[in-house]
Amino acid sequence: MNMDMQRFHATFFEESREGLEAMEAGLLSLEQGSRDGDLINSIFRAAHSIKGGSATFGFDAIAGMTHVLETLLDELRAGQRAVSPPAVDAMLASVDVLRALLAEAEHGTPADPAAVQAIKDRLNAVLTGHDAPVAATAAPKADETPEGWKIGFTPAPSLFMSGNDPLRIIRELEHLGPLDVACRLERLPGFDQIDPLEAYLAWDLGLIGKVPRSAVDDVFAWVVDDCELDIQPMQRDAIPVAAVEAAAAAPALVVGAAAPAQAGAAPAQAAANDTAETSIRVSVDKIDGLINLVGELVITQAMLKQVSGVLDPAQCERLFAGLDLLERNTRDLQEAVIGVRMLPVDAVFRRFPRLVRDLSARLGKQVRLRTVGEGTELDKGLIERIADPLVHLVRNSIDHGLEMPDARAQAGKDETGTITLAASHQGGHIVIEVSDDGRGLNRERILAKAAERGLAVPENPTDSQVWDLIFQPGFSTADAVTDLSGRGVGMDVVRRNIQALGGEVQLESAAGQGTRVVIRLPLTLAILDGMAVSVGDETVILPLTYVLEALQPVAEDVRTVAGDGRVLRVRGEYLPMVALNEYYRYGDTRAEDPLVVVVEADGQKLALEVDELIGQQQVVVKNLENNYRRIDGISGATILGDGRVALIVDVGGLVRSRRMQQAA
Repeated sequence: MNMDMQRFHATFFEESREGLEAMEAGLLSLEQGSRDGDLINSIFRAAHSIKGGSATFGFDAIAGMTHVLETLLDELRAGQRAVSPPAVDAMLASVDVLRALLAEAEHGTPADPAAVQAIKDRLNAVLTGHDAPVAATAAPKADETPEGWKIGFTPAPSLFMSGNDPLRIIRELEHLGPLDVACRLERLPGFDQIDPLEAYLAWDLGLIGKVPRSAVDDVFAWVVDDCELDIQPMQRDAIPVAAVEAAAAAPALVVGAAAPAQAGAAPAQAAANDTAETSIRVSVDKIDGLINLVGELVITQAMLKQVSGVLDPAQCERLFAGLDLLERNTRDLQEAVIGVRMLPVDAVFRRFPRLVRDLSARLGKQVRLRTVGEGTELDKGLIERIADPLVHLVRNSIDHGLEMPDARAQAGKDETGTITLAASHQGGHIVIEVSDDGRGLNRERILAKAAERGLAVPENPTDSQVWDLIFQPGFSTADAVTDLSGRGVGMDVVRRNIQALGGEVQLESAAGQGTRVVIRLPLTLAILDGMAVSVGDETVILPLTYVLEALQPVAEDVRTVAGDGRVLRVRGEYLPMVALNEYYRYGDTRAEDPLVVVVEADGQKLALEVDELIGQQQVVVKNLENNYRRIDGISGATILGDGRVALIVDVGGLVRSRRMQQAA
């Protein structure tokens, strides 16, 4: 039977990456003082699973590395070795090497053989006595461990599909002691009904000898949710006299001599066991295809609604009722499909404990990482693209923001600085904050650097305008160039990447108190709620999350300010006016009584002058850069119900453009 091994390889790689993340998080908890037995067991199980899967698929380098790592973890969980900094350091380093070996197996990217051997040597050095062994604990009383175990093992029919093999498990159990094996056939169907991918056999097993219950549990750890398992102690008088001989004479198929059993099971159990039966893995490409289809459905629904607008409601009552129902169902379907693509932002946050640990140790600083709102969900595509900007911001906070411990103590602060990563939903956006309690930004130093580089600075600039200079290309106040920072490459790239995602970045700081970077992103890039407005002969879309209100301006509320152009007074506040027909060069045509839509982005409000409000509607976002090129002030395009293309206004871009005009 031919099998698509590539599919199983993909599952192994994905679940091994998850296992390495779990190992890394667990090792960091160990380093911080946690000595929970379940924690050490979870780290061991992750290594155990990766070892079993890699050996199954013939990835010998991964199996060899995890074998050494597993041995060390086994001693830790058995209490034979203390958790020490050298041991944790070596194991964390082995996680990095295992990631490289996975990349080599998956993509052919060669791992550094010297680094692999060096980590093996470090692990072996720890194993051979560089850690002080734990004092021997009192031996358990003789009557605490039974003379053997009676085990009823009934695999679920789907056990094979999770990558597990009952015979391998039985062979591994045999290594613990003599084994009496009896096969139960009551579930075996007729020959013509047998499915080779289902498990039908059940087993009654008698394990003879003083074997700890924990050792028996470990053998079945990977299939505990894929079988019915009954483990009962067996006393000496219950052991058949011929049990040992029967075990020795058992068929080789079941318990015969074999190569050392693969530790654990195949990789499918690396995911959470309690969700194995209620979740499936689906390719991102398939979900993207669904989102595209839903987008086309939204466009079709808008077309039907527009065409029906010329019909008599009285004569087409049932048609209009059906269109209303279609609109509701389309919105529900769209939200459900996009919800499938949403992932908790913890998928990004969980990489930072290791980054903070390594970087703070390298710089001689004491840093505490605090995360808030890890369960906040964000589109998978955004999660993948937000990771690099966040890494840069966290590195900046550690390198530039936080002071050395002695400097913090002199300032009356805790010697351990705190970096906070927070995520939350606000309206139609997700807001991610990176903040520190460090020294804060130096206003005078930034202004001096700006003057040195000849950057345009407004007269009597506000703090916000000064902080904004940091986002200029190549701007840096670092005195020395290091491999961490100081080359002036970074903050401008951070802003550019965030803006490419339809988001915006704000920076706040207070001297001696710290710095806070706020990133606002749309929840998804696929579909948005927009306000359609008419500008000349064209229709443009204003993203609804930026819209505050729409109004008819009164002539006496419009003023002209030297250097600032026209402004509109709205409840005592003067807002800059932007005529969209002039900005987009749609011509001089202007309605006799234009309307104004008040929008806000980057903390600044604008009054956008339009000819007519068409209405609110869902629009499918089409990327212009992939099909044409980037256009200032435009974030994308959509297809209207009548087949015309409407541009989507980049409100944040309009605000930034006006700021640049003011600074010039």
